[in-house]
Amino acid sequence: MKIEILLYDGVTALDAIGPYEVLHLLPGAAVSFVARTPGRIETDAGIPLFNADKAVEDCGDADIIVVPGTPTPSVVMNDAVVLDWIRRSHENTRWTTSVCTGAALLGAAGLLEGLEATTHWLGLDMLATFGANPTSQRVVRQGNIITAAGVSSGIDMALTLAAIECGKAVAQEIQLIIEYDPQPPFNAGSPEKAGPAITASIRSKFSLG
Repeated sequence: MKIEILLYDGVTALDAIGPYEVLHLLPGAAVSFVARTPGRIETDAGIPLFNADKAVEDCGDADIIVVPGTPTPSVVMNDAVVLDWIRRSHENTRWTTSVCTGAALLGAAGLLEGLEATTHWLGLDMLATFGANPTSQRVVRQGNIITAAGVSSGIDMALTLAAIECGKAVAQEIQLIIEYDPQPPFNAGSPEKAGPAITASIRSKFSLG
């Protein structure tokens, strides 16, 4: 099973590495990190954390692609080379997936028209500009497109995909291997749970664009 995970400067690390930690454990999985230009990739924190194996122009026949997000999706949404890779790949994939604002890249590539889709809660309105129907669900499946909400939800998306591809038992084994057993210290993982004061504070400090 050929899996390609997109990288680009400014990518959110967990958006990419969370799904990787699940998907590389699938039976027969061969995972590559791909980018516009192969080599070292800096995260949104400015850390040169990743190394891209292949150029997207040399790819396009993966069974699964993962498009991670960034706090500045507009930078990548205008990259014709990356968008072309998404479109070409989608013609062949069993699954085209995104995490966080990676959904904006799917939208910019023209894949979300008329579909329900999710992304980070700060970016939900952005999806409507691509003709999508935004939803705050954590993982949304529409045909062979799966979108995940913000950052950590990429793990949920990948486990969902593992169950679809290989069965629930395999997905549960992987969940146990990575000891994914969320028990957060605070019940503040969504705007509804965090409440209006914390949500307003975040909105005043951050925007996705």
